[in-house]
Amino acid sequence: MNRVRIPTQLRTFTNDASEVEAQGGTVSEIVDDLEARYPGLKERLMDDSGKLRRFVNIYVNDEDVRFLDGIGTEVPDGAKLSIIPAVAGG
Repeated sequence: MNRVRIPTQLRTFTNDASEVEAQGGTVSEIVDDLEARYPGLKERLMDDSGKLRRFVNIYVNDEDVRFLDGIGTEVPDGAKLSIIPAVAGG
């Protein structure tokens, strides 16, 4: 089981929980598990082609999955995942 940090903007899906549990061997499997537990969350994270939306960053133990294997990144049991929305500003 893994712990997933949920950003404020997505907590409406998790009953305001800032951290939830999910299981899976890859980021993709964890996103699918999150969707099963919290319907509607996946479409906020992934686009129609199954890729991470450009404004969503997911970290596995402080490593950005975009610099690893993307949603195919392996997730060791007990790893901590963080969903971080990209922030734009000026």
